[in-house]
Amino acid sequence: MRSYENAFGPEHGGAGVKFLLIFVILILGAHAGYNYVPVAYSGANFRQEMDTAVVKGLAATGRMKPMDIVTASLHRAMASNNVPDDAVVEISAPKGVVEAHVSYSQDVNMLPFGLFKYRYEFEHTARPTGYLAED
Repeated sequence: MRSYENAFGPEHGGAGVKFLLIFVILILGAHAGYNYVPVAYSGANFRQEMDTAVVKGLAATGRMKPMDIVTASLHRAMASNNVPDDAVVEISAPKGVVEAHVSYSQDVNMLPFGLFKYRYEFEHTARPTGYLAED
């Protein structure tokens, strides 16, 4: 006579538990991505708009002041990219070329109910490069 005591042992119901575990992990990953991707996209877009603002300032002609053009462009870009109000913005003109430096940090909820928050750090200095910055 064969013993069937292991027929309903620890393997019983293992597929349901594995499915539930994988499902929970996928949901948590989707939640983290849903919250992180817009913040990272806004940061990358703002970085590109900073570079564009510096080039606009360099191309200023006539009575327009390069610093004012860069400042106005940066403030518009900050508003459209949800940059926090406490961001540190420094605009300077070393060697006659306008540079803009912005840094800020933003908390991103990676797990539901605020169990884990990731601190997104943004720091970028935009300056003209290539033939635009040559003396």
